[in-house]
Formats: sequence, C-alpha cells, structure tokens
Amino acid sequence: MNLIFDVDDTLYNLMKPFEDTYNNMFGDKYDIPIVDLHKKYRKYSDEIFELIQHGSMTMRDLQIQRISRSLGDYGVHIDEEQALEFQQQYLSNQNKIVLLEGIRKVLDFAKEHGLKVGIITNGEVDHQMKKVRNLGVEKWIEEDDIFVAGGSILPKPHKDIFKYVEEKMNLDPKDTYYIGDTFANDVVGAKNAGWNSIWINRRKFAAPSESEYYPDYEANSDQELLDIIKGLV
Repeated sequence: MNLIFDVDDTLYNLMKPFEDTYNNMFGDKYDIPIVDLHKKYRKYSDEIFELIQHGSMTMRDLQIQRISRSLGDYGVHIDEEQALEFQQQYLSNQNKIVLLEGIRKVLDFAKEHGLKVGIITNGEVDHQMKKVRNLGVEKWIEEDDIFVAGGSILPKPHKDIFKYVEEKMNLDPKDTYYIGDTFANDVVGAKNAGWNSIWINRRKFAAPSESEYYPDYEANSDQELLDIIKGLV
C-alpha cells in the first residue's frame, strides 16, 4: 500500500503561522473570525496560483492580493506595503512549523509496515521544500519521493501531477491513497487520477454537494486517520 501526503494543513497546522501573523498585525484593530479569514486566504491563494501557472500573474501579485482580497471581503483595506509585510511575517512564522504528533504516529506506522510514502504539494519549489525540511520528514520520506507541483507540471487538482508521481514512484493507483485536507485539490484531484482518497477534515467542513467525486474515507482527527490506515493494511 502507498500513502502520498499533502503538506499544508495536513502534516502541520497551517493556521497557526497565519493566526500569529494576523494577531500581530491586525488583531487589536479588527474583529474578524480567523477561521473564515483563513479559508478566504487559501481560496484566493489557489485561484491566483492557477493564474501564475498561465503566466498572467507573478508571485508578488500572489503575496499582495491573497491577503488584500481576504481582508477586503470584511471591509478592511490595506496597501501593498502592509500586504508584503504580512507576507514577510507569515514566512517567518512558517519557519517555526512542527510536524503534528498524530501524523508522526501515522508515519511511524507506515515505516514499521513497509508502506511506500511520498508527498505531493502545490507551490513554489524552494518555499515548499523549505517547509518539508523544517518538518523533518526525511526520517520517513526520501527526497526523491517529494514532488512540488508547478512550472512544467500542472498542479493539483489536475491529474497530470498524480500521473507523473505514479510513474516516478511506480505506484499502482488501486493501492495508492492520497491524504490531504483540501476537498477541491486533494480529494477531487486524486479521484480524477484514479487514486484512492482520504480526506483529513479536522475542521469538519461540509463536502460540496455538487461534486463529481467524494473521498473513499474521511478522517476528522489524526487518530481516525491512523485507524483508517491500520484497517487497510
């Protein structure tokens, strides 16, 4: 059996560095629900990243617009300098990320049982690889089995990245489970590529009713994820 993981909000708590940055810059000025703001931030980030792939936006545009648009939806308007300062503080806080203890147990189990493990993540290569190294996953995952989607390979949810990894790691899709937190990118992307999907849904979001694809399993906690994987081995 093969386990391929997403990174952001799957291996670590993505909201923690975001929340720390928001509280430092804006927390004493505005009363905005942090979970909702973070959802908007991720939505705009995915939308703009798609435009970057087509050459119609730059990474600087991404850094400015995703926080500016998110705050703008709550009537808060910031300038480019503030948006870039948010980005700098956010990057600094991301350097402090730690692997979730529950995920550590899942990776230990996978290693003990000889499961093949890898990573697929969207984003800028150096940035995402820095996160992976900060998390210390090299104890369980070979660097050759870590894939950052972008550039010449279309990112999730496009099936190209899944098929590319399938070939590089010599995976049988019927025996491969992609584990991620984002329904549109991770669940839909994996299922469209013919893989199995485990949706790690710690915040208990509702699945979109109009989706063509649904996960094979849903885990609302890391313990549930471990129990699912134990049941599959």
